[in-house]
Amino acid sequence: MTQLKSDFLRELSARGFIKDCTDLEGLDAKAAKGEAVGYIGYDATADSLHVGHLTQIMLLRWLQKTGNKPIALMGGGTTKIGDPSGKDESRLLLTVEKINENLASIRKTFDNFLTFGAGKSDAVMANNADWLDELAYIPFLRDIGRHFTINRMLSFDSVKLRLDREQPLTFLEFNYMILQAYDFMELNKRYGCNLQMGGSDQYGNIVNGIELTRRVRSEQVYGLTSPLLTTASGQKMGKTAGGAVWLSRDRLSDFDFWQYWRNTEDADVGRFLKLFTEMPLDEIARLEALGGAEINEAKKILANEVTKLCRGEAAATEAAETARQTFELGAASAGLPTFEVARAELEAGVPLVDLFALAGLAKSKGEARRLIQQGGARLNDVAIADIAATAGTGDLGADGTIKLSAGKKNHALVKPA
Repeated sequence: MTQLKSDFLRELSARGFIKDCTDLEGLDAKAAKGEAVGYIGYDATADSLHVGHLTQIMLLRWLQKTGNKPIALMGGGTTKIGDPSGKDESRLLLTVEKINENLASIRKTFDNFLTFGAGKSDAVMANNADWLDELAYIPFLRDIGRHFTINRMLSFDSVKLRLDREQPLTFLEFNYMILQAYDFMELNKRYGCNLQMGGSDQYGNIVNGIELTRRVRSEQVYGLTSPLLTTASGQKMGKTAGGAVWLSRDRLSDFDFWQYWRNTEDADVGRFLKLFTEMPLDEIARLEALGGAEINEAKKILANEVTKLCRGEAAATEAAETARQTFELGAASAGLPTFEVARAELEAGVPLVDLFALAGLAKSKGEARRLIQQGGARLNDVAIADIAATAGTGDLGADGTIKLSAGKKNHALVKPA
């Protein structure tokens, strides 16, 4: 790689963020002068982003920290269609009302990572519904559609994957790549945006936007992609047996979020510290070199730093203390995920398989039964032997809760409502 001049690209390169760049020297020159204006798009398919989005959010954060301007583009328009990239089948279409609810919820996450305002490097949150909803179909086809060939569009992996598997690709989804390219051109016109960033699976779509902006506006713009992340064991980043690891505390408790990072595989600790924290690289190198039981301290630091960035310092401190009490002192803690059950039900006795499913410690009652049969379920730190066992008010501890455990690392509290 060439000698980089900008703090932005030097930092990204050293931390492992860069997969491909359409013009590294050109972008480097812009970023060195604080003139890089970069965006990443996020569709509102849920009311929270998840850990799989965190790499891209950190790209925007580093862009701002190095004196350049980030744009978080909300896909209020494109969510109505659905990005076929990496998908085997069509996405369920959401109502406009649900999309807007999701956008409002997602905004809260970005407030933790970016500073919004009117200053030169202050972040902007845009919504592509502002321009996509106003497009007239025939003029759009005439003015924009003529710059795209079917031959080229059929060559993209997002299209080939579905066609090779003989899975339907709707005409609606086929238009997504054109609209994404149009977003780049529109952001260039409105905000002087000259950079689109994304995962490596977005490279073709990014190049589309670069070419469209050059042809229609005669502007030089750039594309930068990051590697698609998997864990050392090959799992997709942000996925667990319990589902997605959500960034919003409305979807996932601070403790469970902290615990996800605490459970990082040994081989991933250094890489994740570089990508998901702002710790100095020499300190990361020291932590990465730890072996044996000492690597667990590095994992706690990773969990603290990521939780602090995403949820705030108070959340990180409380989650760490909850983990200390739960795992090191063997006590129940008020910081654990807590679920309420009607007191009358507890007085009558509630089947433990129901409680484990309610608390999210098992995906279903069937999984809860298997957990008990395999000896992995505990009630107030005592192994459960009977799949027909119940819990009631007599099991409430001094703190007024019942502690449920699935394995050594997953815990929840149940209390009467």
